Amino acid sequence: MDLGQPVRAVVPSLDGPVLTVLAGLATPISGREVGRLVGTASPAGVQRVLTRLAAEGVVHAERRTNTVYYSTNREHLAWPAVEVLAGLRRELLGRIAERVQAWSVPVHTAAVFGSLARGEGNTDSDVDLLLVRADDLTGEQSQVWEEQVDALVTAVQAWTGNRAQPYEISVQELRAHVDAGEPIVQSWQREAITLAGRDVTAVLRSVAR
Repeated sequence: MDLGQPVRAVVPSLDGPVLTVLAGLATPISGREVGRLVGTASPAGVQRVLTRLAAEGVVHAERRTNTVYYSTNREHLAWPAVEVLAGLRRELLGRIAERVQAWSVPVHTAAVFGSLARGEGNTDSDVDLLLVRADDLTGEQSQVWEEQVDALVTAVQAWTGNRAQPYEISVQELRAHVDAGEPIVQSWQREAITLAGRDVTAVLRSVAR
């Protein structure tokens, strides 16, 4: 799955990103602004998509002086499908959170970072997971923990087609990473999205000396 534009998994054309932008807005915007938010498309290409979507009735087009403003038509029969496709990134984060929160050996902190957290990436990008475990796991708990992580990796790949890359670390090891100034810590501080357990920022602050 394209982690930057998950909708492309089903709608590989420019229509998908344009619909994703419009689905996340509550007020009409100009075609130029839609193009700016889509980011990787020509203005002419975005305008062609908007014109077609307006002809299909999926979006409303309203002319104001010399500018046409576009907004979603949430009454359209196709709109529920658009909502699902536009919300694929949110759905993925929700599924990971739900899975991790149900673990029998609880996670201290679970988060995503990297391209998924930044809303970037492509079909070759990994789903980067930060999984912080307690320091005092018993032998049996450690085995269950590994089974949980393996099951999550398998599930993420089934959900997305992308490889999950878990970064497993204990609280003590996390403290050592912070003390050593490991570059990956800056990535966690800057972009990580907490999905379960303690907030990443709070945990990093608590282990800093």
